[in-house]
Amino acid sequence: MMDLRNQRRLAAELLKCGENRVWMDPEQLEEIEKAVTRRDIKNLINQGIIKAKKKKGISRGRIRKRRLQKSKGRRKGHGSRKGKATARLPRKRRWIQTIRPIRAYLRELRDKGLISRKVYRLYYRRAKGGQFKSKAHVRLHLEMEGYKVEENE
Repeated sequence: MMDLRNQRRLAAELLKCGENRVWMDPEQLEEIEKAVTRRDIKNLINQGIIKAKKKKGISRGRIRKRRLQKSKGRRKGHGSRKGKATARLPRKRRWIQTIRPIRAYLRELRDKGLISRKVYRLYYRRAKGGQFKSKAHVRLHLEMEGYKVEENE
C-alpha cells in the first residue's frame, strides 16, 4: 500500500476542499505517487486523475412529501395538534365564517323580493343571536314558516 497522504494534502489545498473529499483514480495510483510538487498535482487535477467529490447536502425530499400531504389535509390528527381547538381556529374567525354567508343569503332573499324587509330584519337579528348554525338551517327555518325560498344559484 502506497502512502499518498502528502499528495492528498496538496490536492486538498489546491482544490480548496477537505482531504476526505479528494478523489484519486485507483487506476492511476503509480502516477499519483510520482507527483511530489504542487505543479505535478495541478497537472493531475487538470487531467481529471484527481478530483473533488461533491459536497453532501441534506435532502429536502421528505419535507416536500410532508408538505404535499399537509396541503391535502392529512397529518392533522390528535397526535399532531398542539393548541386548543380555539387556538387553531379562533372563536371569532369561526363566527365570521358562519355569519357572513347567512347575512349574504338573507340580503339576497330580500333583494329578490322573496322575503319582506320586516322578515329580513327579524331573521337578521335571530342570526346575530346565534340561532342559525348555517345557511341551510336558515332556509329550513324559512320554509317551515311558509316562505318559498328555492335555491337557484
